[in-house]
Order: sequence, then C-alpha cells, then structure tokens
Amino acid sequence: MTAAYRAHDSEPVAYVPFTPDTVQQHLDGVAAFLGGAANVIMQLSLRPVGRGVLESPVDSGKVTLHPVKRLRTTLTYLAVALMGTDEERVAYRDAVNESHRPVRSTAASPVKYNAFDPKLQLWVAACLYWGIDDLHTRMHGPMDPASAEAFYQYCARLGTTLQMRPEMWPADRAAFAGYWAENLATKSIEPELRRYFDAMIDLKMMPRPIQLAFARMQRFIVTGLLPQHLRDEMRMTWTAHDAARFDRILRTISAVHSRLPKPARMFPVNAYLLDMRIRRRLGKPLV
Repeated sequence: MTAAYRAHDSEPVAYVPFTPDTVQQHLDGVAAFLGGAANVIMQLSLRPVGRGVLESPVDSGKVTLHPVKRLRTTLTYLAVALMGTDEERVAYRDAVNESHRPVRSTAASPVKYNAFDPKLQLWVAACLYWGIDDLHTRMHGPMDPASAEAFYQYCARLGTTLQMRPEMWPADRAAFAGYWAENLATKSIEPELRRYFDAMIDLKMMPRPIQLAFARMQRFIVTGLLPQHLRDEMRMTWTAHDAARFDRILRTISAVHSRLPKPARMFPVNAYLLDMRIRRRLGKPLV
C-alpha cells in the first residue's frame, strides 16, 4: 500500500498501485475511440508539438494522409503504455523513436522543437491522462479517491514509455490539477493549425460518404470533449443545450457499454494490443 499526500491538506490518500491487468477496470475502448480527435487538439495546442506535426517529414504518420494507420499507431501506444509488459513497452519505444528521429525543427521553423524533448512528452502524456480521466468521469462518475490516485500514478507510463522522466510527472492529482490549469491557459491555436484541425474533425481525408455520415457527429463530440479554453481557440460554440444533449449521449453509451463482456468493453484497445504482439512475433514493423 502506498500513500500520496494531497496539496490541500496533510491527510494521505492510501492506494494499491495498479498493474497492467487491474488498470483495465478503468479503461473503456469506446472512450479511447471517442476521445481521440479532441485529445490530438489538446496535445498539438502546445505550439512546438503542433509545429512538429505540421512540418514532420514522416508522411506515413500523418492523419490527413493515412487516417487508419494513424489511429492504429495512437491506440496501440495507449494499449502498450497502459496494458503492455515492460519488454513490450521497450520494443514499442524503439519503434516510435525510429519514427520520431526526423521530427525536429529546422532553420525555417517558427519555433524550436524535438520529438525527443521530455517536456513536450510530459504535455502529451498529461493530455492523454486528462482525456481518459475526463471521459471515465463523464461516463461512470468519479472514482473513489484511492482509485483515482492510483490510476493517476499509474498513468505516468503514458510519458515514461517514451523519454519523459518519472520525476517530471506531477507528484499527485492535486499537483497535476495545478500543472494542467496553468499550462492549458497558455495554449493558443494558430490559423494554420486550426485549418489542420478543422480538416481532421470534418474527416476531409475520408471518402465523401463517410464525411456525410459521420463528420457532423464527430464535430459535436470533439467540441463537447475540449476544455472551454480550446473551444474558444478553435472558435467553436457550445451551449447549455449542447452540454445536456452530450451528457445524455454519454450516459446512454455507458449504460449499454457497461453491460458488455470485458473483451467487448475493451475493444478496440485490446485488439490493437494483440495486433502489436502478433506483428512483433512475426518481425513486422510496429509503427
């Protein structure tokens, strides 16, 4: 049993650390799928991360060119970071590192960046954790304090699976809340990046029938999951009626989803983890 101290008092929150097996009780495959696009916007709102994506010479990883592959890579990273063994995390880190190696600023870049920068990876990991926790709370209600702290501590793996050092992860959930509020308030979205996001949200990289069928709902979901500051930066509107409707949708999804057997509840995250294991066994590229 471990004790973490909250910043606002001296009472420790005792918790039992999660494992790759026990963490799955707080993961939903549908949440990872629903939250993907909004989380990309959060991550790329840090300008060096955003410029790194816009200027990246690695075309194979661009969502606008290869949306299915990009989805596989992102959800596989989540699966490996949270549910993989230490050996699998090392293997996936090596594969991601190979893709990240060319992603660094040039003399023409408006801001300096390097995909191996631990501070940038801290922000990306923070966005992933915040998004998972936010959707879990919306769909299932808040975790009890001990589970919430244990889950938070475990989610350091979202950064340490790459180059983020463990000590960079804020000490507890209270410290994270301060880090999140302070850093989110500084984020802005430049016009070029906003156009990139709008194309992604409206599924411009997909065939026209898919755009017509799903783009409007995708925009609604993305708007609902973004923090208000980033909605404003994206020039999105969100009313109390929208919020109430969105809450009803999430509650309905949760009511159905919670009754499914575990393999179905974990899909597609479990499927991507299995795919990675098969690829690794066959010696195929992981990324």
